[in-house]
Amino acid sequence: MVVLTEGARVGEAIMSEGNFHISRENGVVALSQTILRNGLVGRVAVPAAVDVTQSYTGTGNGVLTPANPAVSSKVQDGAYKIRITVAAANAGTFQVERPDGTEIGTGTVGVAFNKEIKFTIADGATDFVVGDEFQFVVAANPEDFQIVAYNPAGSDGSEVPYGYSPYGAVTDGVKTAKIVNLVRECELNGNCIAWPAGITAAQKADAIQALAVQHIIVRY
Repeated sequence: MVVLTEGARVGEAIMSEGNFHISRENGVVALSQTILRNGLVGRVAVPAAVDVTQSYTGTGNGVLTPANPAVSSKVQDGAYKIRITVAAANAGTFQVERPDGTEIGTGTVGVAFNKEIKFTIADGATDFVVGDEFQFVVAANPEDFQIVAYNPAGSDGSEVPYGYSPYGAVTDGVKTAKIVNLVRECELNGNCIAWPAGITAAQKADAIQALAVQHIIVRY
């Protein structure tokens, strides 16, 4: 007896998607990626391509100087808030908040802050007071981001799923590729998603929650 085994079909996890292709978005796959058919993708910034600006409201007259590059691949598009939370003579402590409202950490005036945004705040002749605030505005265009395979163990932004790849793609270390993904307003069958090997139940739950933020609903 001959046994025939059917492989994964293109898009087999798609249960529904928005009208007029609203769910779909073209993207460029970064170098050295293996994106599985029916797998999840992340999206990372190309730091050198991202422009930043800044503004300030407050009492102190210290200066914020962005690093070069001023962002990492994990950066979000939009305005980061950098707020003084503890005042001190010739110093101070600040808190950094992402555009989505989540906190990424605290820092100290005069010491380089080196996370998804990178800068140093220098003390001025007039000390900062609690509530003084810089806005660090990331003005990223769609072409400033690249698509990567979702990696729950990553630390470069690939650990947050951005969407679903019906087709998959493989790139070498020389040439990128173009791909279409579902990144919003769709429903997926979780049993048909090509989850990364070794993913834990907790990581899968986090991924499903992150996809829901994108209005991608995973059903079982």
